[in-house]
Amino acid sequence: MQLTWHGHSTWHVEVGSTSLLIDPFFENPKTDADPDRLDPDYLLLTHGHADHVGDVDRYEGTTLVATPELVEYCRDNSGDFDAVGGMGMNLGGTVEVGDAFVTMHRADHTNGIETTYGASGGMPASFIVSDTRPAKVADEESTTFFHAGDTSLMTEMRDVIGSYLEPDAAALPAGDHFTMGPLQASVAADWLDVDYAFPMHYDTFPPIEIDTGEFERAIEGNAPGAEAVVLDGDGTFDLEAHL
Repeated sequence: MQLTWHGHSTWHVEVGSTSLLIDPFFENPKTDADPDRLDPDYLLLTHGHADHVGDVDRYEGTTLVATPELVEYCRDNSGDFDAVGGMGMNLGGTVEVGDAFVTMHRADHTNGIETTYGASGGMPASFIVSDTRPAKVADEESTTFFHAGDTSLMTEMRDVIGSYLEPDAAALPAGDHFTMGPLQASVAADWLDVDYAFPMHYDTFPPIEIDTGEFERAIEGNAPGAEAVVLDGDGTFDLEAHL
């Protein structure tokens, strides 16, 4: 499983021959990538805020993995899209997408879409991406990545995601102000029991500028089983090679 961070909350995940793009937003200072050169098989959207769906219209025709409300919004405003199950998915569900399995979980955040009249994108989500279907027994052969979306610290990270879905690595918002900051992100890494923790959703605009050294120190102090990995923009991490 190859994980590439394009700044903010935008991740390109490759599982076997399947390509997933999460929360496309390339108007951020951490990336030099040309979004038109990416050709994902699936587009995963955690919620409808502009800094998470800003470049959705570049991928018209790609299959959306998102709540039905957000799928419908994208169809109405950003082009002709397929959707998993024809209508999207919802919290707690798992779908098979090519060589990957995607489980949708909640995120503690808001999800108003910026339109003239306002709209709801449904419950904000997070995604667990794995190369095997989630099971109630540990699968040492699986490789699993958790994209936390925009969230605060929540006990489901300990009680459900960590204990049942068992991610090996997690991308955690760490910019504070709108999401968790480094301290809460480090507690999340501990509760999730991950081997690797990546900060995201930081340094995009002034309210969420941080010292990433603070994130690394917080992980070391509060999640001793995890290693903090601060990627450069457009940097790639081979998760399977590190497990």
